[in-house]
Amino acid sequence: MRLLMALVVMSLTVMPFSSGAANPHTDGAGKTVDVAALKYDATLSEFPYPYAVEHFAVDSQGQSLDMGYMYLPSAANKPVVVLMHGKNFNGAYWQSTAEHLHAQGYGVLIPDQIGFGKSSKPVDYQYSFSALASHTKALMTSLDIEKGIILGHSMGGMLASRFALLYPESTSKLLLINPIGLENYLLYSQYKDVDFFYQQEQKKSAKSIQAYQQKNYYAGQWYQQYANLTYFMIGQVQGPDSDSIAKVNALTYDMIFTQPVIEEFEYISVPTRLIIGTRDRTAPGRNWQKVGNTHELGRYDLLGKQVIKQFKDAKLYELADLGHLPQIEDFSRFKIVLDKALH
Repeated sequence: MRLLMALVVMSLTVMPFSSGAANPHTDGAGKTVDVAALKYDATLSEFPYPYAVEHFAVDSQGQSLDMGYMYLPSAANKPVVVLMHGKNFNGAYWQSTAEHLHAQGYGVLIPDQIGFGKSSKPVDYQYSFSALASHTKALMTSLDIEKGIILGHSMGGMLASRFALLYPESTSKLLLINPIGLENYLLYSQYKDVDFFYQQEQKKSAKSIQAYQQKNYYAGQWYQQYANLTYFMIGQVQGPDSDSIAKVNALTYDMIFTQPVIEEFEYISVPTRLIIGTRDRTAPGRNWQKVGNTHELGRYDLLGKQVIKQFKDAKLYELADLGHLPQIEDFSRFKIVLDKALH
C-alpha cells in the first residue's frame, strides 16, 4: 500500500496553468490530472502520502486536536531524525530524504504540525512555534523517542530552532535547511494584521500558486517533481474548506513575523548544522518594506555566513546555484552535505 501511494503521488502530470507558464514534463506512465478538478478537504483525507499516516491526540488551548504523522523506526540503534516541514508544504515532501535516512538505519519521524497537512486546523487557535514544538515533543515522548536529530526546512527551521531552545535535552543535533527567520523581518518590513494575510490567501489560485513557486523556488524552471508539491495546495484552495484554510494560513503567517528566533541563536546549546542553497532569496515581507529601508532581504548567499557566527557550535554547508528547496531541486547534491551534517 505504501508503495502504491508513493507511485500515485509521483505519477500525476499537471495540465497547463496558462499559455505563458512552463509545463512540467510528462512522466513515463503518461498519466495526467485535471488541475481545475482538484478538491481536497482541510485535512487532505483523499490526498496520498508516501507512508502510512498515524494520528496523535493533542489537547491544547481547550481543544481536542489531531496530529498526523509518519514514522519509520530506526535500526541498529541509530538515532531518530525528526523532519519539520515548511509553511507551504506538508510531511509528504520529505519522501526522498526519509528514504535516504531510513536506508542508513536512521529512524524518521515526520509530523504534520497542527495547522498543516493532515493535522487539525483550528481557526480559533493561538499558533506559536513554542506550541508546535511542545506538540512535537509530546509526540516524541509517546513514541519513546527520548532524543532526536531535529531537522527543519524553511518555516520548519524556525520551529526546529525553537524546539532546540526549549528542549535541548531532547535534541542531539540541530539541522537547518534554508530556514526562514535568519532575519528579523519586522526590523525591515511593515507589520501587517492577520486580516491582511487572510485577504491575500483568499486571492490564491492554481495559477498563482504555481507561478509563485516557479519564480521563487526554482528560478523559473518547472518539472513534474515541482508540480507534485503544489497539488495539495491547489486542491485545498479549490476545496470545500478553502475559507478555513485561508484563515489558518493567515494565522501562521503572523507567527513568522511576530515570533523571531534570530536573536536567540546564541542560546542554542546543541551542535548546529546549516545547509544553504545560496540562490535562495526567500524574504517574507519583501513586498511591504518600511519606507527608506536599504537592507536587502533574503540574501541567503550572505545570511549563512553572517548567522553561523552566532551559534556556539555550528558548521555551514553551502550549495551554489540551488534555491529554497535543495532537497527537491537536486537531491544527489543535497544528500552529500546532509550525510556530512549528520556526522
